Amino acid sequence: MRILILGAGKMGAFFIDLRSFEHETAVYDIDPKRLRFMFNTQRFTSMDEIDAFRPELVINAVTLKNTLEVFRQVIPHLPKDCILSDISSVKTGFKDFYETIGMRYVSTHPMFGPTFANLGSLNHENAIVINEGDYMGRIFFRDLYNRLGLHVCEYSFEEHDDTMAYSLSIPFVSTFTFAAVMKHLDAPGTTFKRHLNIAHGVLSEDDCLLREILFNPHTKSHVEGIRHELKKLIDIIDTRDEEALNAYLTRIRHNIQ
Repeated sequence: MRILILGAGKMGAFFIDLRSFEHETAVYDIDPKRLRFMFNTQRFTSMDEIDAFRPELVINAVTLKNTLEVFRQVIPHLPKDCILSDISSVKTGFKDFYETIGMRYVSTHPMFGPTFANLGSLNHENAIVINEGDYMGRIFFRDLYNRLGLHVCEYSFEEHDDTMAYSLSIPFVSTFTFAAVMKHLDAPGTTFKRHLNIAHGVLSEDDCLLREILFNPHTKSHVEGIRHELKKLIDIIDTRDEEALNAYLTRIRHNIQ
């Protein structure tokens, strides 16, 4: 299969490493410096070069804010039966886009983003395959993720964004709160340093990704849940109610079992 990867960042390079020894691959990026260390693959800096390659599958690995626009730019250079695919962590507007263009597509979310995951050992990580779109495209990515040892789930576009609102917005908003009240410490404890490392990782994410997670229609209710729990905890602290605190700790320990 001829596979074109759009974007030579960490995830783009990861997919090239995975596929370039089994398939004919090419990578496109507007910055030639990012292509310097791409081996065993064709390297394109102009979309006109894509015409002759005639990819059968396109994996769009550019940043979230550019994903749909890059699709629009590359489509005139693709065969009509080419399968489009994205790996975006937020799918808002993607279903409408795919259904409008009328091409084969598959949408997945490898939940081992380069911020924290060890890309060399992914057997404890997860991936989502959207159960809408091209059947053969879904089979391709499900097989790829299974071979990496990932736990694979299938969701609709709507179910995906609802799940992401929960699994991303809660830790992200908790991190924002930590960073907002943080002050420099000369001798931070181990727990503080771990939270600080997480904060550095989260806040290094693309602002567009953070914005889309927060503005996801499903996010507000989860953030309101955090506010509700903080009010409970503040009340317990104000009253110094040991019995209420014990009950609170028992409940939250049960939640994480």
